[in-house]
Amino acid sequence: MASLLKISMMRINVLLICIFFGFNLKSQSIQGRLIDEQGEALPYATIQLLDQDSSLLKVEASRVDGSFEFKGLKTSIYFVNLSFLGFQTKVIKLDLEKDKGNIGTTVLKSQSTELQEVTVTAEKPLIQVEPDKTIFNVDKNLSTAGDNGVELLRKAPGLQVDNDDNIILEGKAGVNIYINGKQSFLQGEDLKNYLRSLQADEIESVEIITQPSSKYDAAGSGGILNIVLKREKGLGTKGTVTNTITFGDYARNNTSLNLNYRNADYALFGNYSHFQGSSTNFFNIYREQGVNVFDGKTKSKTTFLNDQLSLGGDFYLSKNSTVSVAMSGNVNNNESTTDSRTLMAQRDDYITDSVLLAPNRNDSEVDNYTVSLNYTYEDSLDRRLSVDADWVNYQSIALSYQPNFYTSPDEANILSQNINSQETPIEISVRSSQANYEQKLGKGTFSTGIKASQVLTNNVFDFYNVQDGKNVLDINRSNTFDYEEIIGAAYLNYKFAWKKWKIQMGLRAEQTHSKGDLQSITQVANKVVERNYLNWFPSGGLTFQPNRDNSLALIYSRRIQRPNYRNLNPFEFQINELSFRRGNPFLQPQFTHNIKLSNTYKYTLNTSFTFSYVSDFFAEVSEAEGERISFINTRNVADQQVYNFSVSYPKKIKEWWSVYGSIYGFYNKFTANHPDFIPVDRLTYGGYAQSSFTVKKVYKLELSGWYSSPSIWRGTFKTKSIGSLNFSVQRTWNRWTAKASINDIFYSIPWRADNRFGELFITGTGGSDSRNVRFYLSYSFGHNDVKTAKNRAKSSDDVQNRIGN
Repeated sequence: MASLLKISMMRINVLLICIFFGFNLKSQSIQGRLIDEQGEALPYATIQLLDQDSSLLKVEASRVDGSFEFKGLKTSIYFVNLSFLGFQTKVIKLDLEKDKGNIGTTVLKSQSTELQEVTVTAEKPLIQVEPDKTIFNVDKNLSTAGDNGVELLRKAPGLQVDNDDNIILEGKAGVNIYINGKQSFLQGEDLKNYLRSLQADEIESVEIITQPSSKYDAAGSGGILNIVLKREKGLGTKGTVTNTITFGDYARNNTSLNLNYRNADYALFGNYSHFQGSSTNFFNIYREQGVNVFDGKTKSKTTFLNDQLSLGGDFYLSKNSTVSVAMSGNVNNNESTTDSRTLMAQRDDYITDSVLLAPNRNDSEVDNYTVSLNYTYEDSLDRRLSVDADWVNYQSIALSYQPNFYTSPDEANILSQNINSQETPIEISVRSSQANYEQKLGKGTFSTGIKASQVLTNNVFDFYNVQDGKNVLDINRSNTFDYEEIIGAAYLNYKFAWKKWKIQMGLRAEQTHSKGDLQSITQVANKVVERNYLNWFPSGGLTFQPNRDNSLALIYSRRIQRPNYRNLNPFEFQINELSFRRGNPFLQPQFTHNIKLSNTYKYTLNTSFTFSYVSDFFAEVSEAEGERISFINTRNVADQQVYNFSVSYPKKIKEWWSVYGSIYGFYNKFTANHPDFIPVDRLTYGGYAQSSFTVKKVYKLELSGWYSSPSIWRGTFKTKSIGSLNFSVQRTWNRWTAKASINDIFYSIPWRADNRFGELFITGTGGSDSRNVRFYLSYSFGHNDVKTAKNRAKSSDDVQNRIGN
């Protein structure tokens, strides 16, 4: 009776309001209630109201008793999208002219099925927390307007990008980058160049997987970042053209074209991007070595030209079988001019006695090509078989001209000179295949798989002394380094649910055989380094959901980080005659034990604590060679302990105002296993925050920023704090989107770091033209709903990520 009275009063109130404001007297409402299969209410479920064109009109959350209501609706046709994490999404079509607005009680089933009858366009949240990963939806973040991949990752929850653009996840480096579920074979500068050429507009989301299960390659002590590129949904053709112009010290431009086509028999996709322009950097190093003092200042300008092309398709052989093929190519050309000026003095008086001038020029070209084939079988019994074969070819050549002029303190007279040049071609070939099988077993899901990969690298280092304008080969400093690595792997994994618990456990085995062969005209010691080792990688997790609002998880995994191929190569890369980088053929893999405890509240607030122990940690060590020369070398000098705490939370305060914050704090502690390594420890904290505003429904404004406190860089350098404040504005109309942004307003990204190893002390600063202005424009054409071509992991995952460092 009370319920009937309440409904009656509500209808009277609505009627009076409509009359008062002159609204249509037929204004109606849609209401209903959600429960699960056991009859329990589903609170905080997402209810989306869409019009006939599948455009989003309004979003509500169900109440504690599972009920919901949309008021003040005109007579029309609507779609109501009902969704709750872990349950099948359901869409109900209502014609308010014929149907009643009361949907009644709707049961959502826990079994996931594909909805085919209705295609719905709905708004995704900025952050989605799922049991096995956190998803950062890029297109919900306005401040990514015109960002490249490196800048974008600074804004993802739980991530830190250090002063050298290396990615750190939960306080650990060694993060593996995947593209559409396929691990990138690029690493080091080549990976950074690829990410810099990638536009944020090409990216749909970033999946952050901190504790990968046994079905993933064990490589990557820091976890996995899967960058999901956009693949539009629906049948037909759709395309997007985008262009971004950035004005820093120089202009740079990024243009891309994305095309998708799908019918009932196949789906095709293609993407082309062109990245061109120039940027500047500065790198200053003050070094005390023995009785000598070196104060070096370096400025450089890099001009780049990058072209990328990706083509592929899915071909549906039958209801259960799909064949996929993907091909990609990337050509990157860089020209760099560097002016290095080093003042030299003695520590007893610090009076400059000479100056080293090194106006260097470096030219490089990188070509890499990938071909991937996949066959997938899936049936109604939840059995799935996937077979992959991949081929990757990577070629690069770098030419360096490096004059060294020693002058008087006033730089008026040249005291001596030494001019040299280097030619360093590299070729890497990767062949890989894998098979994965999954099926229901008992009350859970069992999966298993095998994988084999082979990597062949050929690295040539030709060092020339330039005499009377001619190159003379220096046989004492020239060599060839060949490396072969074969990895065989197999895994078992089982996961099941029991009451409020979810349990996952797995075991992966990887057998590694590697051989490095250093060849030189002159006799060299230890020219062959060969290893053969078997490693086991257990993983497991427990998830407990005491109620609808909270989900607790405890996860463990063991990971490996093998040396990148270039780090094994004992080549030398010179900054000037007194400073260079050298590889280490005796570098050992580092192993990591990860334990993570996390809690998710109402599927939005995510809190986690992680402890990691890393043995044989890779550290960037600056070592002295004699009294004047120093070099950077990667070595296993310590064990590392990392304690990490992170929180992320998106909040919609008003319909026109939303905020998002992500904070982290981690404590790094190192234990030396080398007599010259000075143990260091430091608490580092930081985060990212943004505030977004909608004005007149077509304008969006966003103020955002990130901050990182003093930290430890590469195990030995103590850095100062860095950060950035950014502002963006966006205007949308029809199929056009225009954005403008100002980045690093206070020019606070440049870094400063100190290092001591043995008797060598170094302090340095560096940065780029990070303060810049961007203008972005995009246009979409074709059908509004184009279905995605399938994303899948490929078999060359582990080995590919280590090329190019």
